[in-house]
Amino acid sequence: MISLQQVGLFLPQGYLFKDVNLQIKPKDRIGLVGKNGAGKSTLLKLISGLEKTSEGNISMPKDTTLGVLTQDLEIKSSLPVFDYVEQSNIELMNIMSRIEAINHELTEEKDYASQHYLNLLNDLHLLNDRYNILGGYQWKEKVSHALMGLGFSEEEFKKNLNTFSGGWKMRAELAKILVNNPDILLLDEPTNHLDIVSIAWLENYLQTFSGALVLISHDRMFLDKATNRTWEISNQKIYDFPYPYSKYKIAREEEIERLREAQKNQEKEIKRTEELIDKFRAKKNKAAFAQGLIKKLERTERIEVDSTATKKLKIRFPLIVEPGKWVLELNDVGKSYGDKRIFENISIAVGKGEKIALLGPNGVGKSTLLKCIMNQIDYSGTVAYGHNVNITYFAQNQAEKLEKTKSVFEIVDDVASGEIRKDIRSILGAFLFSGEDIEKPVSVLSGGERTRLALCQLLLSPSNVLILDEPTNHLDIQSKEVLKEALQKYEGTFIIVSHDREFLKGLTNRIWDIDKGGLKIHHFDIEEFLELKINKSSAANSAVHANAANVTNAQDEQKKNLHQEQKELKRNRQKLENSVKKVEERITLLEEEIEKLNAEIEQIDFVAHPEQSKIFETLKEKQDQLESAMSEWEQLHVQLENVTS
Repeated sequence: MISLQQVGLFLPQGYLFKDVNLQIKPKDRIGLVGKNGAGKSTLLKLISGLEKTSEGNISMPKDTTLGVLTQDLEIKSSLPVFDYVEQSNIELMNIMSRIEAINHELTEEKDYASQHYLNLLNDLHLLNDRYNILGGYQWKEKVSHALMGLGFSEEEFKKNLNTFSGGWKMRAELAKILVNNPDILLLDEPTNHLDIVSIAWLENYLQTFSGALVLISHDRMFLDKATNRTWEISNQKIYDFPYPYSKYKIAREEEIERLREAQKNQEKEIKRTEELIDKFRAKKNKAAFAQGLIKKLERTERIEVDSTATKKLKIRFPLIVEPGKWVLELNDVGKSYGDKRIFENISIAVGKGEKIALLGPNGVGKSTLLKCIMNQIDYSGTVAYGHNVNITYFAQNQAEKLEKTKSVFEIVDDVASGEIRKDIRSILGAFLFSGEDIEKPVSVLSGGERTRLALCQLLLSPSNVLILDEPTNHLDIQSKEVLKEALQKYEGTFIIVSHDREFLKGLTNRIWDIDKGGLKIHHFDIEEFLELKINKSSAANSAVHANAANVTNAQDEQKKNLHQEQKELKRNRQKLENSVKKVEERITLLEEEIEKLNAEIEQIDFVAHPEQSKIFETLKEKQDQLESAMSEWEQLHVQLENVTS
């Protein structure tokens, strides 16, 4: 479908990648990964035609349609959200406009026998057929389904798009891309502005998408579920693995280990060659031999190993001061902006050692609640801190607050205290700052590097309670793994806002679900919470489209019980089907043995060989076993029919 031939991109600082030969085939699901700055977004723009290659070419069939979502997309429109998405299919809009015009002309035409009237009827018939083929009669429902899946409410459909934030505009753009069903989707970090439920909806959508997909994402679970192939950009090359991310990671580590061994052997050979050159280059009779070795060395292509594996360092951040049994208490906390109520009547106590995930759709007040806890904004009610509580807060813009003139080492050295100071360099290494990196000033760091540094600084700060607002933004997969491991070993209490399911999995022991102005506490894990929210969301969407009443808690419980019953029935049915299969195999074997015995009996002369009469006992035994097996088969079939009916 798309072919990359000898593709290269040269920048002032050198090649980003070169000699790339790859193909994107129909129904490919490709995850594009690599370090920040490796060129992932650039490659996507080259494929889409938004940027030009320095070398080689990218070809695709003439009529191929692309759906492209870039991170730097600017969306300006005064249309309502629904209209922005609905009117994106130009052909459908033109057909609908022409149908309306023809219908108007037909009402004006008086001569029903005229050729003009007949031509109008024929055109109307053809247009209606085309409209139907393009899915025009389901178009509005499709648009509504995509917008609601990505988090828009029906009330928001009528609001002008330019009144929404950049993140919500990006959601509308994504909905527009999806409903038009292109041949190839090129998506650069599509989950960046989505909440946890919308991410799951998009994941399910992509799993049923009929075209090809190239996806950049730092969400490991999303990559695993949405892709089946991985491209890694590394060392100016692009490696192609026929696996989703987690399997690719294992295969890549095995390959890197093989490369390390090859590199060691090559370095030994190079060292031996250099020693021979030094030994013989000054000798006249060996000068030519030495020159030959020099040329051989120059032609040698050095093996490069780009390992992104971090050292397994046991990081612990001991509490400077132990807090009391409870660390936070909220009483009737509420917040409004003018007439708009964000939340109200939140009363909750947080105990020592609790690990809390604060979840909810975008815009419901998660960051606002954290700011209330930190007393950074006005609110109603009270927030009280427990005995010896020392809170460290990581805001969404925390990385931008770092002093730009200081070095990486100085940033953490300023806050670290106690025994941990002697491990600063090792800890920085665990957060992917090593060698000369620790001497770099903050001003030259990328967004992801600054976020990592800010998180390292936060964990080294003397505290016993952490408040973290979207700490995984701008972090690559490896950096998130480092942060997760550090938080798992953190001995204090934390409240964290994140939409990354893989990151939250196994990290927290409480979920605060903030929605519709209130707060609910759940004690199950992220996957159970997500299943609950998706089921409720799906039920609500179905209710909207069917104009049915809202789904009640009793119905939700009934659905859950029904789901469990269906799972149990499926297990029982599978078990019975396996048993039936085994009995049928046994019956077939017994019938073959009986047939063989009957054939033998026909050939035996029992007068000459009376001792052979024992074969009748064997035959009787096999016939009894067959009868028993047939009886068992009948009983199993009755049970199977009861389970199936």
